[in-house]
Amino acid sequence: MERYKKVRIASILGIVGNLLLFIFKLIVSIISKSEAMIADTFNSGGDIASSLITYIGNKIASVPSDEDHNLGHGKAEYIYSMLISLMMILVSLTIVKSSISSLINKNTYTFSIHLIIVCIITIIVKLFLYIYTNKIAKKENNLLMEANSKDHRNDILLTTLNLISVIFAKYGIFYLDGIIGLFISIWIIISSSKLFKQSYDVLMDKTITEETRNKVLEIVDGYKEIKKVQHFNATPVGYKYQISLTIFVDGNMSTYDSHQIADNLEKEIINKLDEIYLVVIHVNPI
Repeated sequence: MERYKKVRIASILGIVGNLLLFIFKLIVSIISKSEAMIADTFNSGGDIASSLITYIGNKIASVPSDEDHNLGHGKAEYIYSMLISLMMILVSLTIVKSSISSLINKNTYTFSIHLIIVCIITIIVKLFLYIYTNKIAKKENNLLMEANSKDHRNDILLTTLNLISVIFAKYGIFYLDGIIGLFISIWIIISSSKLFKQSYDVLMDKTITEETRNKVLEIVDGYKEIKKVQHFNATPVGYKYQISLTIFVDGNMSTYDSHQIADNLEKEIINKLDEIYLVVIHVNPI
């Protein structure tokens, strides 16, 4: 599918871009011993893993349904998104410890013009990756891409803060380094927790939004033959939903006519709502 092809290309670009940034940041952070840059380097390392996990998760999710997985492999997107979030949280906790230690011990580091250069390069690369992945995430409704785009967006802000820290360090103000390293870590933890919750909700079969539910019921209301609706259920299937409901029609209506109404309703819901993958309707007489 075109959807999975776009995500695959974005993942490869993310791996290559983040790998180059990681190498550059690692060299500069070792030379300067900047806690903020070390935190940023760890973040880029996490970004490499995130892009790699996105690639693997997308590849599994693209596998069509089979005898063992009747509804396809779409939930792989959410399983791997959850792995990304957990990994980022663990890395961030390590950086929190290091940043606090830097503040307590009043660590200093060697200012270098390379710190400014690496920050500017990071912002440019991340801005490109953010625009690209955000466009795909919105168009394809892909949680893996949404996670990546948010990560790139966060990196732009955090590296900008890191750049400010570096500029202050030139004038002998070093305490901001530990503070920003700590802020970066907390920011990543918060973002990762939100991603974890999104993935968890889908894997735990959280139902559709109230807005989507109302849209479905509006379509049902367009059929005057339907007297009542019951047992409205929704289950996530990858990035879409399978819904089921029971409709009640006149008991004197023929079986053929009543099922024709159900068939038409199923097709209309699927055609009008992109978030719906499959509709199962049970017909009861009233």
